[in-house]
Amino acid sequence: MSTAVVVSDGAGQFRIANHALCWIHAERLIHKLMPATPKQARAVETVRDLVWCFYRALKVWKEKPSPGAANAFRRRFDRIFTLRTGFEPLDQLLMRLHRRKPELLKVLERPDIPLHTNASENDLRACVIKRKISGGTMSTRGRQARDVLLGLMKTCRKLGISFFNFLGDRLGLNTGNQNIPPLAELVVARA
Repeated sequence: MSTAVVVSDGAGQFRIANHALCWIHAERLIHKLMPATPKQARAVETVRDLVWCFYRALKVWKEKPSPGAANAFRRRFDRIFTLRTGFEPLDQLLMRLHRRKPELLKVLERPDIPLHTNASENDLRACVIKRKISGGTMSTRGRQARDVLLGLMKTCRKLGISFFNFLGDRLGLNTGNQNIPPLAELVVARA
């Protein structure tokens, strides 16, 4: 059985056997609320402060996990997400997020997983921008070619390799004697 954990924004297609929720997306739901009174605005700000404080504590814990602290985090989570503020949309959202507790606290079981999806979203950003600018591709093969090249470009960038030198090496166009090993080997060596 795979030990992989998918960290997502909570979209249904990502809810697989071993799933964790992105804390940034969870907090963004609170941030998007539209309070109508100063009291409601204070309630939203108070909850956001509590959530960000909790998030920062989780980040610190991830650096040096101690199993004994997990129960304290679970109790603290319950205190935050069972708060009742009197601002109904906020209270409903807190209840909804509380029901997702196992996914938001998956990191307590697996400190190696990220708390957010920023890195994976950044990896996809080039594809999304290209698609928006060009209006997409005309064929399945065109989409596959675009995706492969953008994936290679992103991998080269992460490995500190010039994408153009990489392509030149693979196509036999490099004028120098630079031999770039297969990217898979470089990824494994970096890990």
